[in-house]
Amino acid sequence: MKQYKIQDIRNIGLVGHGGSGKTSLAEAILYFSGVSDRLGQVGDVSSVMDYDPDEIKRGHSIDASVAFCEVNATKLNLIDMPGSSNFITDTPACLRVVDGLIFVIDAAEGVQFYTEKIWNWADQLNLPRIIFLNKLDHERANIAPILESIKNKFKKNPVFMQLPNSTGENFSGVVDLIDNHYVSYDKDGKGNGKTGEVPSDIKDEMEISHADLMEAVAEVDDELIEIYLEQGELTEEEFSKGLKEGIEEGQLIPVLGGSALHNIGVDLLLKAAIKYLPSPDLRAPVMAKRDDSEVACSAKGGKSAAGLVFKTIADPYAGKLTLFRMFSGSLKGDSTIYNATQDVNERVGQLYMLQGKKQVQVSEISEGDMGTVAKLKLTITGDTFSDAEEKLVFPPIAFPLPVFSRALEPKTRADEEKISTALHRLLEEDPTLKMERNAQTGQLLLSGLGQVHFDVTLERLERRFGVEVVVKAPKVPYRETIKGSTKVQGKYKKQTGGKGQFGDTWIEISPMKRGEGYIFEDKIVGGAIPKTYIPAVDKGIQEAMAGGIIAHYPMVDVKVSLYDGSYHNVDSSEMAFKIAGSLGFKKGVADCKPILTEPIMNMEIVVPSDHVGDIMGDINSKRGKIQGIDSGEDTQTIRAFVPMAEVLNYAADLTSMTGGQGMFVMEYDHYEDVPEHLMQKIIDEANETYEEK
Repeated sequence: MKQYKIQDIRNIGLVGHGGSGKTSLAEAILYFSGVSDRLGQVGDVSSVMDYDPDEIKRGHSIDASVAFCEVNATKLNLIDMPGSSNFITDTPACLRVVDGLIFVIDAAEGVQFYTEKIWNWADQLNLPRIIFLNKLDHERANIAPILESIKNKFKKNPVFMQLPNSTGENFSGVVDLIDNHYVSYDKDGKGNGKTGEVPSDIKDEMEISHADLMEAVAEVDDELIEIYLEQGELTEEEFSKGLKEGIEEGQLIPVLGGSALHNIGVDLLLKAAIKYLPSPDLRAPVMAKRDDSEVACSAKGGKSAAGLVFKTIADPYAGKLTLFRMFSGSLKGDSTIYNATQDVNERVGQLYMLQGKKQVQVSEISEGDMGTVAKLKLTITGDTFSDAEEKLVFPPIAFPLPVFSRALEPKTRADEEKISTALHRLLEEDPTLKMERNAQTGQLLLSGLGQVHFDVTLERLERRFGVEVVVKAPKVPYRETIKGSTKVQGKYKKQTGGKGQFGDTWIEISPMKRGEGYIFEDKIVGGAIPKTYIPAVDKGIQEAMAGGIIAHYPMVDVKVSLYDGSYHNVDSSEMAFKIAGSLGFKKGVADCKPILTEPIMNMEIVVPSDHVGDIMGDINSKRGKIQGIDSGEDTQTIRAFVPMAEVLNYAADLTSMTGGQGMFVMEYDHYEDVPEHLMQKIIDEANETYEEK
């Protein structure tokens, strides 16, 4: 495969809200550049980027996909990143390995929720970006309010570099406002624009827009503004210098427009991306750690290898595929690389570059470029490749936290044997999935970003690994505790004709503060109970606590003091005292005001401002306690404590209330008492379930 100079490489991410047309744009670029022989369609087998069966079935991207092409002797590495709440997994990792972004905004829908979310992530990484207003041929396309929204929401100055001849079904071309050339397109999807006369009905608007563009670029630099004021115009070289400077400093955001579905305006977008987005050697250095010091990694002929693994694919045929970006140094095939994160050497076989699902063999991945290697044993997403002497490690990737959990039970014995291995393979591929065996309930819990994310995971579990499961709602891990104290006798006496059983205990039961656990105190004096039997009393009480007293949930935060008792020289035994301790504890708890406690989740819910009232009302109806509200530009973040039992399906609830515009994170925080009016119902249901078992 052809080798490219580092100056001729562009690593570009296509980002935006789900449904804005990112994948259609990627398909148009691949077709225009000659990689594809036809214009791929989303939801169809013709798509290079959305090749997974789940993506074809659903008609939208689920995973980030990678492809490359050549345009004007420049290699473009494209990463198409998902932009919906259920499939945002790959986006934070992919943002770490690109040098510039094309934000795709639907010209009919405007700036949507995940456009803002990803924009904020891009700000944190200081990534330069271009905006592509897609679907200008849509009947509801409206440019002016979108530009105003960009200016208000992002505090950036959008500079519209093109003027469309129209919007809606009559859209067929744009004026390039830099040189005032009109470029028209046939709707054959080939994407070859033809330069011609500017339509007379937009000439006046063109002159105004051209002047606005020149003025915005001139204001970036004092020298340029002087030239512009004196001459009323900037040369192409001066304009290019000012625009590049404005993009690098984040002052200006170039905006272009077109229709990805019909391949209109894509050629001009590529021209701008190559010209204004940086090559790997021009991007700001990426910081890594060596021991306690920070090291700047840049692709400027550095000899030391430093690469970041940004995605893992669990391919049932090729095995595990590891996608990585080399920030400095290079990686050759048939070699060894040091994984600094895991502190192991990995054997590297054949190297590839991905073209969607197609693997193109290469001998080397040079600095600034991206590649793929198969069958690494220990490497996972987020790991750092480094020279063993340097031991550089990039900061960990912050993935979204899972918010939706369900319990899985294997359908058959064969499924039971395969499920753990299969789930671990999927967890390697998707870092936002979480699997755990709940110690209290015994359930195998799988957590993800939402119902659809969960459904796709189960479909892959069956299709790729042949594992079928039964899905159940997770059990709420209630706990039992007490509010009062008592003293009680626990006595066990059994005579069977031979040697009998005898154990006699007096214990005091009292409550502890929340979270203090269990304390057993030995207050026996004078040998009322021999020392050898006292641990058995403790064990009997602990077993009774583990099984629960009122509803078969574990009992916690209790202090038990053993202060008296008696024994028999012949009939007493450890077993007798264990049973005596258990009986006494069970009898005594009834007089200690036993209650249930429930797990409380700490939630942060981000919603558009006009939905705040609905969300707060819903949280109150779920027995939640609002802790505060933080205001953003157009969103509000509501912080609340809410019982776990009330939010097992909150992902679906929030989507329903906000039309998919809200997002939330939650984690366990503490336990609180279950209200009395609910406690008896929970106890009855738990006892009924126990009896059925």
